Amino acid sequence: MKIGIVNDVALIAEALRRLVSAHQEHQVIWVARDGEQAVQLCIDQRPDLVLMDLKMPGIDGVETTRRIMQQAPCAILIVTASPQESTSLVFRALGAGALDVAATPVMSGNFDQDGTLMAKIRTIGKLIAADAPRPARVSSQHSGATRAELLIAIGASTGGPVALSRILRDWQPPAHCALVLVQHIDQEFTDSFAKWLGDQNGMPVEVIEDAQVPAPGRIWMAKTNDHLVLGHNQRLAYRKQPVDYPYRPSIDVFFHCIARHWKGRAAGVLLTGMGRDGAEGLLAMRHAGHPTIAQDKASSAVYGMPRAAAELGAAQQVLALDRIAQALDAISRA
Repeated sequence: MKIGIVNDVALIAEALRRLVSAHQEHQVIWVARDGEQAVQLCIDQRPDLVLMDLKMPGIDGVETTRRIMQQAPCAILIVTASPQESTSLVFRALGAGALDVAATPVMSGNFDQDGTLMAKIRTIGKLIAADAPRPARVSSQHSGATRAELLIAIGASTGGPVALSRILRDWQPPAHCALVLVQHIDQEFTDSFAKWLGDQNGMPVEVIEDAQVPAPGRIWMAKTNDHLVLGHNQRLAYRKQPVDYPYRPSIDVFFHCIARHWKGRAAGVLLTGMGRDGAEGLLAMRHAGHPTIAQDKASSAVYGMPRAAAELGAAQQVLALDRIAQALDAISRA
């Protein structure tokens, strides 16, 4: 991949440049010292991936991310010191279009000693390079469906934190409805993201533990880098397979489980994000008789996943973000 680096600390920028350049499959094409320079360099020499710091003189990493996604869209990985101490900035950056976040490796003789940063870069490379493997299609028939409690599943990736916050500002699950969120985000940040999302909207967001039943009237969120699944027993759990799937947790995997196993009413929503994750799972849900929604192009930070769903005919409705809450309200009242 062609990679750009944005960091105002020369020592860190050089360490990142050397780390990336040590891998022959990657090339650092520029280093920017501030956000304004980064935006212009993205326009002039668009990279495949930008390693973006958060705290810089002038415009910060959040605003720089927003401008790049508007003027020269590309994949962005936030690489910043102590991200756990800057959760508000982290989630704003993810909402502006960043794909993921990593802590700046400790400056030592063996920079990125545990390989965390390069692992994230490799994962993003898989998303950019090719379509991800897709689970097999499921039967279009519901098995033993009943009109029990309603399960609404929302999948999101790039731009998802802000999109989810806006939906939950205008709609929250009523007493008979369970809401399950699958957001592409590293498990290191899931707890703080759930707290942030709950604080934004005044209703707690609970991370899902193994063997948990999605109780109604609450908001649940996948919490690990393993895939969230739903079994015949209507309990939620995690599994590693498929191990080579670059989206973790996978929206497709969870949507397919709902189509196969959920015994009541359900609905699926696919929001902004890079790639195709969730599109085939949403189609399976539609074939199973469940209402399905995809976010429209104009309101998406990245029109990848919802576009794939629209192209497959998986979405019964393609809606602007500010209309999705109204649609969920209508579904929950039906």
